[in-house]
Amino acid sequence: MTGFERLPGDFYGYADLLSDEDKEVLAKVRRFLADEVAPIADEYWERAEFPHHLIPGIAGLGIVGLGMDWPDRPRRSKLLTSFIALEFARVDPSMATFFGVHNGLAMASVDLCGSPEQKERWLPAMRSMEQIGAFGLTEPHGGSDVAGGLETIARRDGDKWVLDGAKRWIGNATFADLVIIWARDEADDQVKGFVVEKGTPGFDARKIERKLALRTVQNADITLTGCRVPDANRLTGANSFRDTGKVLRLTRGGVAWSAVGAMMGAYELARDYATERVQFGKPIAKFQLVQDHLATILSNVTASLGMAVRVAQLQDNGVFRDEQAAMAKSFCTSRLRESVAHAREVFGGNGIVLDYQIGRFFNDAEALYSYEGTREMNTLIVGRAATGMGAFV
Repeated sequence: MTGFERLPGDFYGYADLLSDEDKEVLAKVRRFLADEVAPIADEYWERAEFPHHLIPGIAGLGIVGLGMDWPDRPRRSKLLTSFIALEFARVDPSMATFFGVHNGLAMASVDLCGSPEQKERWLPAMRSMEQIGAFGLTEPHGGSDVAGGLETIARRDGDKWVLDGAKRWIGNATFADLVIIWARDEADDQVKGFVVEKGTPGFDARKIERKLALRTVQNADITLTGCRVPDANRLTGANSFRDTGKVLRLTRGGVAWSAVGAMMGAYELARDYATERVQFGKPIAKFQLVQDHLATILSNVTASLGMAVRVAQLQDNGVFRDEQAAMAKSFCTSRLRESVAHAREVFGGNGIVLDYQIGRFFNDAEALYSYEGTREMNTLIVGRAATGMGAFV
């Protein structure tokens, strides 16, 4: 195997679990991110704009939908697709989130909940990235309690459905071609999934401004006002929140991988800076307290990566459970938050200047820590599994 090197943050060599063929895919992704994404990440983050010109290049990597079965391509392992998510987050958590929303949340909704006809209708264009997807679940008044408190309503009207309500924090929604909207059917009070296509009357997406994290991601406030979608756009396999949960279980584990990737990126920045920054006549990497920061970050990365690898193995074996997803998401993002603080401290005052990149990781960690279930909510899911008793309000 040539062209593939172990990352400095992969201290135990977990990537060696991949086959040579998988490593070749990963090396290709790594080169693209280093050549095309890394040089512009700070610029687009600062301007809070999305680099649309990168989409054809990402599509050309052949990694979209890699975890799904296709007539011309069998699915690849969850371990490989997870390492790809890590590579994205290691360079730019914003681009990792964009890719995760499209390739994970949106495509998985169609793949897991769509009919064969619906999969044929939408997935090929999403795989080629000719159509970009978004996922609309969170609402202005509902985050952690969205399972029981979904306010967006769907009403059947002949051969169409009428959607009314609002969504918030919906990544990619300002430019997405397809937005998966989860709404409560007023007839049976069950949550159902709908694909709202760009240009549908009654659908309005407005960019959320003044964000301090994942600024490159185009999050939107969505308003649905008498938005009429054909019954053919109702995902036939999405008939209760349990079906929504299938998608979230899959992607919550992916957030753990993004957290590991962001930790690795922060570690590499801090390590490199420490070896180059000279104080008191020697590189600060030679000071014990600086090495303590680096060792703490590296330990957090190693522990989190070990957990994430096991997550991928459980997913590949088809035995992954909600509480395991919750533990991975909660633990890895908590360690991320701690690690970027250590990394920023290594930079001293330079850590708050975007030129040194670490400030971007420091801020972005806050978003990964919060989305796909807060630490508290995920802790309660784990606690229920551990004790057999629910502590939810």
